[in-house]
Amino acid sequence: MPSEYIKNHPAYRYAKAIVSGDFTSMAIIPEIKDIYKPPTYVIKQCRDFLQVADGENPDFCINEHKCRQIDGLLKLLIMPRGLQFGKPLYECTVSYQWLFYVAVLAEVYRSDPEKRRYERAVLEICRKNFKTYTVATIFIILFLTEPPFSQFFSVAPDRALSKEVKEAIQNTLSVSPLVYYDMHGLKRFKLLRDCIKCTLTQTTYTPLAYAANRFDGRLPNVFLADEVGALPNNSAIEAMASGQLNIKNKLGCIISTKYPKVNNPFESEVAYSKRVLDGQVEDQAIFSLLYEPDPEIAKEWITNPLAMAQGNPAGIEIQEIWDDLKKKHARALNIEATKTNFLTKHCNIMASGTYDGESYISLEDLRRGKVKGIDLHGRDVYVGVDLSMTNDNTAVSVISYDAKADVVDCIPMVFIPADRIEEKTRAERVPYAEYIADGYVVPCGDRTIDYKVVEDYVFSLEERYGCKVKALGFDRYNCLSSAQKWEEGGIDTVEVKQHSSVLHSPTKWLAELIADGKFHYESGNKMVEINFENAKCVYDTNMNRYVNKKKSNGKIDIVAATINAMYLLEQDVKLNTPMTWGAQF
Repeated sequence: MPSEYIKNHPAYRYAKAIVSGDFTSMAIIPEIKDIYKPPTYVIKQCRDFLQVADGENPDFCINEHKCRQIDGLLKLLIMPRGLQFGKPLYECTVSYQWLFYVAVLAEVYRSDPEKRRYERAVLEICRKNFKTYTVATIFIILFLTEPPFSQFFSVAPDRALSKEVKEAIQNTLSVSPLVYYDMHGLKRFKLLRDCIKCTLTQTTYTPLAYAANRFDGRLPNVFLADEVGALPNNSAIEAMASGQLNIKNKLGCIISTKYPKVNNPFESEVAYSKRVLDGQVEDQAIFSLLYEPDPEIAKEWITNPLAMAQGNPAGIEIQEIWDDLKKKHARALNIEATKTNFLTKHCNIMASGTYDGESYISLEDLRRGKVKGIDLHGRDVYVGVDLSMTNDNTAVSVISYDAKADVVDCIPMVFIPADRIEEKTRAERVPYAEYIADGYVVPCGDRTIDYKVVEDYVFSLEERYGCKVKALGFDRYNCLSSAQKWEEGGIDTVEVKQHSSVLHSPTKWLAELIADGKFHYESGNKMVEINFENAKCVYDTNMNRYVNKKKSNGKIDIVAATINAMYLLEQDVKLNTPMTWGAQF
């Protein structure tokens, strides 16, 4: 059981309220309090925090001494500007900040109370919710508590953004004499043009800009990557993380709002954080607070205030911020040019002109179809293939339909270049070696896919599963040569045109089966969950729905291959219009 001090701490009370749904102890503004629902992934992270705080985690606990240390410093630091000017930070800190401070700095190993649990902290939050100031406060705390000669860095797309943290630290120290000066009246900090140095510990903080600085050769104890959604790639983050190899209490803070482009480094960080919180990947060293609206709420942004509330944890506690959000919402409804900025920056809804990318399916719905094993013996099957570029993932999906139960059973297989396993594991944050050992991924070739291994796998399906392959559907891109070999080997092949008018119907049917828990896959195959969670779908001008690779958050090869197979199944079974397979070449 937690001590009375921990039970009464604002961080614990916030996590408890989020998980229980009882917000009576929180200072939420009246118009939101009765309808507020926290974002799903914030609930999951708070649940993990409570397990540790309640003493139910065998590996981690809350270091009460560090927690009191945080509280004491926040009472000495003064808010330098804004609505709460002149007050101690202890009185100004909002609920989510308390959780962030305590979880990141005071959650430690039971076996070593001086070693922090978290090495990376991801904060996805809308503008004007004090995200930069939150990390600036962490830096000040660490200035006084980290080992001597520590080095801190901040990284941002340009120098102006990177220096925002430096300015926040300088402003706070300048109005906090009990921290800035020691008992003899001497300054504890040197506020230099290019850095800040703590004379007490000889710790230095330096702001860096992606466009102007090199990142290799740095040895950061702690780094902040700000506005990561605007970075062109994750090279700066990886360079900083690589420099932390020999640091005991390493920490990297990754913070940003949404940006109107799907392919950015922050979306990869968010996608990985979600996989960890969903239990798809085990990584106990990452903490993430993802304040973005749940998909069903995001669709209702025009009428549902929760779309703003879920992305603005400070806004629901401070009336002035909420009133300003309502004004921006009204402008977005009436001025088309302001809509994209409002959705991305003030709601954390991915938008590019319009809200044109949505999650294909719900992960919770998909998991309803998990089964221990799938038996295809004696059954007719349809095969879908997504042969991608030779240096990327390839997928083969085998499906069979039980008409009586209206259930689709699916066994997918992913193929990756054998010499790129470690590279892809780092870049995509997917434990490919683990999935290879489990038999759900096949490494083949060297730096590129060996298509013969894929072709032989398809030829072996009938013997492997004791089934009858009725037809194979493929995307013409990169697949003509293999398709010809399969055709010549006696497998009927069909080109599935990758157009919304063709793919809409099987895409819709597959989503309906998943929603009803009637799409079955083996419970151990987490590659299925990762691919489907990555998938985003869009609509064409005729409102035909289709999965879009460019707008998706990562690899979706299993999804593409399965939809190709579903197309064949739908034509032959659901529509009762048996096709004459073959004769494609």
